Amino acid sequence: MTDTISVAQLPRPDFTSLEVGTVIAERAVTLTRDTLVRYAGASGDFNPIHYRDDVAEAVGLPGVLAHGMLTMGVALQPVVDALGDPGRVVDYQVRFTRPVVVDPQTGAEVSIVSKIGQLAGEDGVGRIDLVVSFGGQTVLAKSQVRADFRGEVPAVLPAEATA
Repeated sequence: MTDTISVAQLPRPDFTSLEVGTVIAERAVTLTRDTLVRYAGASGDFNPIHYRDDVAEAVGLPGVLAHGMLTMGVALQPVVDALGDPGRVVDYQVRFTRPVVVDPQTGAEVSIVSKIGQLAGEDGVGRIDLVVSFGGQTVLAKSQVRADFRGEVPAVLPAEATA
């Protein structure tokens, strides 16, 4: 995922006893140029604005940018860790507002704070709001995860759901 990761992860919460505004996870992730090249290889996104300064500058960018989907994935991981199972994520949406410019020497530290945005309804699904920032500015606005706050999620879907 990333070369350097600094984690302040709270214990896995009991989602049935939380209140709106409760922080469930915080994380700071440092993205490096190596991270971008590895992500490009894994994703197949070899757009040179993600690894070449000359190309990024030629198209008017302030420098090499982190992939949007990488930023989005890095932001979701603390929520998945808190939920304990990626299968509990029902929906995830963001709006990209600013690029993450990755310095060739120091990288780029992305800060993620995950809070309860809406308690679970009768269907057990609640909302987690993310504050995702870089350099003190929000990079993903309206970053929201709808997740199943109930107990265990089955590892395999029932046969009728897959037919």
